[in-house]
Amino acid sequence: MLSDVNISVHLLKIHITMLFAYIFLGMIGGPQIILIIAVVLLLFGGRKIPELMRGLGSGIKEFKNATKEEDEKPQVEESSSKKS
Repeated sequence: MLSDVNISVHLLKIHITMLFAYIFLGMIGGPQIILIIAVVLLLFGGRKIPELMRGLGSGIKEFKNATKEEDEKPQVEESSSKKS
């Protein structure tokens, strides 16, 4: 009987935690985005932001190129196996 109570309490804690996360994660709007931008500016400064964005852009470009290369490899292998 005691284990049933412990399980119920544990499930109730999980439910409350999930509800709390849903409420606060679902309510991101304009003021929260402005606050996030202000904090990023304070942490990194105006000079570091363009460098960070360049690094992010080059990382995305490399990722896209890598996925394109992976897509092209099976086509090359299929065409070489057809020639044999």
